[in-house]
Amino acid sequence: MLTGAIIAFLHHLAAFTLTATIVYELVTYRKDISLGEARRLQKLDIAYGISAGAVLVVGLLRVFFFEKGPAYYGHNFFFLTKMIAFLLVALLSIYPTIKFVSWNKSLAKNKVPEMPAREVARIKLLLVLELAGLAVIILSAALMARGIGTF
Repeated sequence: MLTGAIIAFLHHLAAFTLTATIVYELVTYRKDISLGEARRLQKLDIAYGISAGAVLVVGLLRVFFFEKGPAYYGHNFFFLTKMIAFLLVALLSIYPTIKFVSWNKSLAKNKVPEMPAREVARIKLLLVLELAGLAVIILSAALMARGIGTF
């Protein structure tokens, strides 16, 4: 029972970390970003990837070893919705991550990366959509945990 609680804690900790990193990226990312902020944004995006991986791995451990089992979750509409939303959030995060990594050359020269206004708007939109996807995940998790959506 204690192990299950610790695993649940780790799952929630990773999920909150993931959410915090997206919020930080959304608030920090702008056309007139400073050199220090650009470097922090890159580091936070790495934390985002690590926390997303932890959410997935620990979540799968919960499904297969610590909770109700794959048969229960596999027959729940909101579990499937949660997994699809997680996949969509992961896909939405690819473009911003590629852009942040592309700053390496500029940052190595102590230069702020160039960001056209259209790119800034696109990445901001993707970050907002990622947060919306997280809201879908949270709602789906709450419904699923109460047995709603089982077919």
